[in-house]
Amino acid sequence: MPRKQIHLAAHFPGVNNTTVWSDPAAGSHIEFSSFAHFARTAERAKFDFLFLAEGLRLREQNGRIYDLDVVGRPDTFAILAAVAAVTDRLGLAGTINSTFNEPYEVARQFASLDHLSAGRAAWNVVTSWDEFTGENFRRGGFLPQEKRYSRAKEFLSATGTLWDSWDGDEIVADKDSGEFLRDGDPGRFAIRSDQFDVTGRFAVPRSPQGRPVILQAGDSEEGREFAASSSDAIFSRHAELEAGRAFYADVKGRLARYGREHSDLKILPAATFVLGDTDAEAAEKADVVRYQQVSGQTAIKFAEQLWNRDLSDRDPDGPLPAEDPIVGENTVSKGRASVRMYRDPIATANEWRAVAEAKGLSLREVIVEVTARHTFVGSASTVAAAIDESVQTDASDGFVLVPHITPGGLDEFADTVVPLLQERGSFRADYEGTTLREHLGLKPSPTTTDPTEVSP
Repeated sequence: MPRKQIHLAAHFPGVNNTTVWSDPAAGSHIEFSSFAHFARTAERAKFDFLFLAEGLRLREQNGRIYDLDVVGRPDTFAILAAVAAVTDRLGLAGTINSTFNEPYEVARQFASLDHLSAGRAAWNVVTSWDEFTGENFRRGGFLPQEKRYSRAKEFLSATGTLWDSWDGDEIVADKDSGEFLRDGDPGRFAIRSDQFDVTGRFAVPRSPQGRPVILQAGDSEEGREFAASSSDAIFSRHAELEAGRAFYADVKGRLARYGREHSDLKILPAATFVLGDTDAEAAEKADVVRYQQVSGQTAIKFAEQLWNRDLSDRDPDGPLPAEDPIVGENTVSKGRASVRMYRDPIATANEWRAVAEAKGLSLREVIVEVTARHTFVGSASTVAAAIDESVQTDASDGFVLVPHITPGGLDEFADTVVPLLQERGSFRADYEGTTLREHLGLKPSPTTTDPTEVSP
């Protein structure tokens, strides 16, 4: 029986606390040389795609910019268009919000990127409901939380209509008259739904992939269903074997009701890694990295997100707060990406206290313990075996790798782990196709038979 092929993507980190900013090897998050280096490494290793997250507003804590955020991150489309010029096969995936954008502009931007890259564009569809982020936009705070997925579905349907509005149509310039000869009525659209009522003509001809690859990240019931109905790949936080297998079976099991096959959706958990010459050396390095990622100041920030109160006067090497968290709206942390959603803050605080008491840990040590991020730790052979096991036993279809050093943190993985995966016959030795859909083993994009209406 042939081995399942592993899909690997590279996430350029930034809007998170994965990156070790203090490391001398850490580079810029705004200079193009960083993005170029990272992308070229991913392409050299034959990865499926490069992934960029999105931050629509700088996060704040106690009214000040959150110190782990990236200040001055360039626009996603500008980066991906530039990266397209220095790569040939690597897919280019960007997170673009469906809450504060409009279908026409997003469809035009991704169609343009797909043309510029010869068929390598992907869109990670996300939503946003918090008023804090919305303050940066004309419609700040206008969308209730319960409507975010309904808007996202209508948004995705609308962009599909726009991309398909050129399907089968050709425009040729008549050399004698200078007029355009039209086959059909290319680009014409009319979109009417609960969120959108727009008509016109789409300006960009059908791109090499027809539609870009659609990515989505969401673990809720709505998110899983949205992925099963509409996505080509879903990012998962379930990178461990048992949790991964349960998530994999659940989401793949939803595909049939939408007339989709098992292979139509790729499940790609986010994963970090620390490599060493031996497993013991890697474990020691992982401990050092964790304490670099969670400084004393960072530990206080994380604790404030749970306790929902100012803890700046606390000692990170001292005990956890004795008082209970303030339940209700989080008034300390602003910016959805930075606020961890604790359904029961008091119960979580008690769990942290139990960990501290059982292991004799300080506040900072508890935060290190409960926010552990390293998915794969070990020698190259150990990590290669673990990744392969996950894919071969249906815990994932591959991983979105997030290194802790930017931009060079992917180099060691490319040079040591990838060759071992290739030796196992689980990862490509070279690209076989030119488009991202081909890299992911996806069918050609669907077409819309009637591009004149989007149902509510």
